[in-house]
Amino acid sequence: MKRKIIMTLSIVFMVFMAALLIYFLTKDDTSRWQVALGGILVSALPLLLLRLKNIPFSISIIIGYFVFITCSTVLGSIAKFYVDVRWWDTTLHLYKGGYVGFVAITLCKICIPGKVWGDVSRWIIFLFVLSLAVTASVLWEIYEFAGDLFYTETMQRGGNKDTMYDLLAGFAGGLLVAIYALLKKRTV
Repeated sequence: MKRKIIMTLSIVFMVFMAALLIYFLTKDDTSRWQVALGGILVSALPLLLLRLKNIPFSISIIIGYFVFITCSTVLGSIAKFYVDVRWWDTTLHLYKGGYVGFVAITLCKICIPGKVWGDVSRWIIFLFVLSLAVTASVLWEIYEFAGDLFYTETMQRGGNKDTMYDLLAGFAGGLLVAIYALLKKRTV
């Protein structure tokens, strides 16, 4: 089931982004064809999971990934929600922080053997989930800074204020999921 979902979503998204790439190339829309090309690449990444014998991520994590790339590439950049909808960027950073937090929970379950799981402090899980979410936020801001530095000059339109709001939103999303992990670990 997971394999079919990954294959279907990846192929549909890649074909859609390839069509947008061709369309924006013919319109000589430089920034949008580059986003479409990036969309093809990020939609192909989940196909790497098909090489694994057992896919460790749940269907909701897989679908959540495609929700994020749809909201950031198609709606955010191509449909210009980042420019036209003031709250769009911050909301995506909140979502990303929470999403990465859930990925971190999955990674904990993969990397910590079941027989040892009960001995792992719930605070370690809390810190790992929060740390991974914050790290993802920092890396995304570095990406935005580099994009503005070398190409667009529109990713951090608010400068330091935008960066801090984005980092706080990513932290908040990660914090909510880290608290969830803390409470859930207590009962396990």
